[in-house]
Amino acid sequence: MTNKVKKVVILGGGTSGWMSAALLKKVLGDVVEVELVESESIGIVGVGEATIPPIQHVNETLGIDEAEFIRETKATIKLAIKFENWRVKGESYYHTFSAPGRSLPFCHFHHLWTRANQLGLDENLWAHDLNYYAAEAGRFAKLQTQDPLFDFNYAYHFDSGLYGQYLRKLSEKMGVKRTEGLVEKVNLNVQTGDVESLILQDNSVIEGDLFIDCSGFRGLLINQKLGTGFEDWSHWLPCDRAVAMPSERHQHTAPYTRSIAHEAGWQWRIPLQHRNGNGLVYSSRFYSDEQAVDLLASNLDTPALGDAKIIKFRTGRTRKQWNRNVVAVGLASGFLEPLESTSIYLVQSAVVRLIKLFPHMGIEDAQRDEYNRQSKLEYDLIRDFIILHYHVTDRSDSQFWRDMQGLDVPERLMNKISQFQQSGTLVHDDLDIFWEASWLQVMMGQGIKPQDYHPLANQFSQEKLAEMMANMKKAKQAPSLQMPTHDEFLKMFAGV
Repeated sequence: MTNKVKKVVILGGGTSGWMSAALLKKVLGDVVEVELVESESIGIVGVGEATIPPIQHVNETLGIDEAEFIRETKATIKLAIKFENWRVKGESYYHTFSAPGRSLPFCHFHHLWTRANQLGLDENLWAHDLNYYAAEAGRFAKLQTQDPLFDFNYAYHFDSGLYGQYLRKLSEKMGVKRTEGLVEKVNLNVQTGDVESLILQDNSVIEGDLFIDCSGFRGLLINQKLGTGFEDWSHWLPCDRAVAMPSERHQHTAPYTRSIAHEAGWQWRIPLQHRNGNGLVYSSRFYSDEQAVDLLASNLDTPALGDAKIIKFRTGRTRKQWNRNVVAVGLASGFLEPLESTSIYLVQSAVVRLIKLFPHMGIEDAQRDEYNRQSKLEYDLIRDFIILHYHVTDRSDSQFWRDMQGLDVPERLMNKISQFQQSGTLVHDDLDIFWEASWLQVMMGQGIKPQDYHPLANQFSQEKLAEMMANMKKAKQAPSLQMPTHDEFLKMFAGV
């Protein structure tokens, strides 16, 4: 056991650093001193502009007023991701934040739908999803109902640079100390091998008991100093670069992210209040940087507002997210392409996990081991979900897609695909952020239809089943017909 943890030092700002600082200080209060070291001269990657619903838990924990947050971060509402050209060119589907229909005890709704579909009674699974109707109509409202049939989950698109600044203001109000400076040297304890202090270029000495590495891809503490090592997943996810380019905002702001597949990667379109976020994730084996920039520029649907920014990355994770007295958060801990908007969630999850396992009286091996076990499993599960989009496809129009079809995918994913294909079975894994409805929508959207369904779906006559399906569609669509447009909501709710 090491000494009692009285001071936490966070290296690096941006969303990962300031979210870490804000949550630690808010939850732990005066139990620990928190100091964040960053330099204005180091830029942040800053393309993580789309989120998933758990971001609301962070904001609620921090006591953030939602309307103020929307104004401060130029945020818009996100109900879903629309995947275009992923199974075949010219076809699209939604991964929404809600579940279709209403499930029965022991029998998910999609089993009922599968039987109805096989009988020719219903063609569109998404026609039973409230988020789908609202996304398609460009509408949004905060529903005042406790009926789970109308669960209307949402997240946000926001300017990640502005979000980081917003979290900094909150953190400093709570007592987090910010120190400006570049790290010149990292001192290790000669007996334990733990990080003891950071020496800045102005010779300032920053000591701490626990260090959080938010230094981005460099991993200054976790990898450069401690040599933790990296687990490379590029054989499963070969895209290794992204080009980002902002453009003018749309006249009408869509309440969803667009993910548009190309010959060797995919393009994102993220609507904000003041601009659109655009980018292309691609494999450098198939596109040069110049080709990628040209491809993105020629597929913007509003005029560009700035130059292209190339980001190089390697998909995978550091072998231990917590090594000695250093916890890696954000890009220092690993990278998964933003296909399902998980980057900011992984920051949130890492900090929450650290708070739950916080080493108050000193760091124990058992705490580190459990933290690393959970982190590894969570990364693995998100990785598998992203691989699913690429691997299960009918696209064969380029070598990239042919390679993805031929992947030797992880065994857990192979089993999930096989079970769903054969019987419609979906089993939720511990620590999987994506629940059954998410796996369902992506599997169906990518072209997997179950061959069978749960026998409980046979308890209704064909006539009763047809009536249930028709009534479900009407019930799910009804709230969306009364909603204001997304832009009207933003104006009414947040005054933007």
